[in-house]
Amino acid sequence: MLAVFAAFALAGCSSEEHSDLRQFVRESDKIPGSRIQPLPEVKPYEPFAYNAYDLTDPFKPRKIEPPKTTVKGGLQPDFNRPREALEAFPLENLKMVGTLQQKGQTFALVRSPDSALFRVKSGNYMGQNFGRIVAITETEIKLKEIVQDSGGNWEEKEQALLLQEQGGGK
Repeated sequence: MLAVFAAFALAGCSSEEHSDLRQFVRESDKIPGSRIQPLPEVKPYEPFAYNAYDLTDPFKPRKIEPPKTTVKGGLQPDFNRPREALEAFPLENLKMVGTLQQKGQTFALVRSPDSALFRVKSGNYMGQNFGRIVAITETEIKLKEIVQDSGGNWEEKEQALLLQEQGGGK
């Protein structure tokens, strides 16, 4: 019984089951080898010295600070007064949505970018350029902003925030 089993095992091993593979290996051995390309030359590491630590970060908002040397009598904003809520937003992002009158005084209704509604009057401040409200009409808010030019001098500019017409939605 053992002899019969051994005969079957040898018969299974002797079959040309992988003849195509053996033929491929024989033919591959006959192909002449090509020359291997040399490795590219490795460039030596050159360290880089970063010297921009003292420059202002372009990703942080700039803060207007009073100049170190102030000229007496020159135009400049009052840095010591408390800031009002609408001074946190750029003027372009604020919207005048209406007016109202109480006891003979005209107020404007202003919507901030976070959808909060504010009531302002002449003398209030809004916008990031020290904009002071000088007049309110039914169609606009007139402001005088104090902006700094490239030379560091302060100058006054007039701005207006127009009434936004209410549309049918966004």
